[in-house]
Amino acid sequence: MTEDEATARSRPIRAVTESPPAQRLAEVGTEFLRLGLTSFGGPVAHLGYFREAFVVRRQWLSERHYADIVALCQFLPGPASSQVGIAIGFERAGYLGALLAWAGFTLPSVLLLLGFAYGLGQWGLLSDPGLLHGLKLAALAVVAQAVWSMGKSLAPDTPRRLIAVLAAAAVLVVPGGGTQIGVLLLALAGGALFATGTATAAASEPTAEPENRRIAAALLVAFVVLLIGLPLLVALTGNPVLEIADKFYRAASLVFGGGHIVLPLLQAELVTPGLLPRDVFLAGYGATQAVPGPLFSFAAFAGAELTAPPNGLFGAALALGAIYLPSFLLVLGALPFWYRLRQIGRLRAGLDAANAAVVGLLLAALYDPVFVGAVRRPGDFALALLALAALTLLKLPPWLVVLLSAAAGLGVAHLSG
Repeated sequence: MTEDEATARSRPIRAVTESPPAQRLAEVGTEFLRLGLTSFGGPVAHLGYFREAFVVRRQWLSERHYADIVALCQFLPGPASSQVGIAIGFERAGYLGALLAWAGFTLPSVLLLLGFAYGLGQWGLLSDPGLLHGLKLAALAVVAQAVWSMGKSLAPDTPRRLIAVLAAAAVLVVPGGGTQIGVLLLALAGGALFATGTATAAASEPTAEPENRRIAAALLVAFVVLLIGLPLLVALTGNPVLEIADKFYRAASLVFGGGHIVLPLLQAELVTPGLLPRDVFLAGYGATQAVPGPLFSFAAFAGAELTAPPNGLFGAALALGAIYLPSFLLVLGALPFWYRLRQIGRLRAGLDAANAAVVGLLLAALYDPVFVGAVRRPGDFALALLALAALTLLKLPPWLVVLLSAAAGLGVAHLSG
C-alpha cells in the first residue's frame, strides 16, 4: 500500500473552513473540468477517476466516506457517477460547488455532442475504432485499480470479502439495476442486523452538514411534485416545452442503472412518437460513447435534434436541464439526512456491509461491461496490463494514461489495418 493510499484511508473529508470559499469553488471547478475532459469509459470508470482525484490525490474524502456517497447514489435513480460528483462538489463548496462540479464534468461532453449535432462530427476522429478501443482499455485499468484499492480498504476481513464476492456473483448472474439495489439493501440490512460491538459510528468523520434540513426536505418534496405535476400539466395544456421537459425529467427519475439504461427509455419516448428520427438517435448514441464524461449528456444532442420546436440550442438546454434536475433534487435533498443516519452505530455497521457490496458491484462491472467490452484478443489484455502498470507502478496520472492508451489503440489499429 502506498503512502498516499494509507493517508486516504485514515483522513476524513477536509474541513470546509481550511481555505477561502472562492478558492474552494475554483478547486472544484478546475478539478471537475479536468475530469470532464479526460474521463472516458462510462460510469464505472468515472468512479475510479473520482476516487483517484478526491480520495488519493487531493484527499478531500476518506475511502469510507467516498464509499458512503457511492452507496447513497447507487440507491437513487439517475446517473450515479454524476450524482457522486454533485455530492462531492456540495461537500467541498456548498450548493454552488455542486453546480460547478456538474458543469465541469458535463459541459465538455455536451459541447462535443452539440458540435457533432451541427456537423463537426463529420471529421471522423471520434468515431475511429482504434481510438475508442484504446480508451476502453484505459478504462479497464482505471477500474481494476479502483476495485483493488477499495477492496483492501472496504473489505478488509473475511465476512466483508464474502459479501463482496456474493454481491459480484449475484449481479453477474442476474444483471440489472434492480439486482444492484436489492444486493445493497440486503447487505445493509444484514450488516445492521448482525452488528457486533465493534461497529463504530461515523462521528470520527466530520462532514459539512447543512444546519437547516428544511431546504433538503423542500428539495425532496419538489422532486415528487414535479414527477407528478409535469404529466398533469402536459395533459391539461398540451404545451410542447412542458412535454419535452416531462419526458426527460421522468426518464431520469424512474431509471436505475445510469446512462446505458436511460438511453433505451429515451428511444421509446422520442423515436417511437416521431420526435426524433431513428437514424439520428443512433448516430447520437454512438457519438456519446466516444466522448468523455457522463452518458446523460446525450440529452443535449437529442434536444437539439428534435424534429419540431423546442429544438436547437433551446431544446438542448431544456433537455439537459430536465434530465439532470432530478439528480440535484435527490442528492442535495438526501445528503443531510444521510449524514445523520450515518451516526447510528448499527446503521454504520450496515453501511460497512453495503460498502463491501459496492466493491462487489464494481468487481462485477470490471468484468461486464468493462473487460468484456474491451478485451477481444491477447494483445488487448497486454495493453490493459501496461496501462495498469503505468497507473500503479509508474504513478502516471490517469489523464496521461488515457491519452497514451488512446494513441496505442489508434496505432495498433492502423498497423493491423
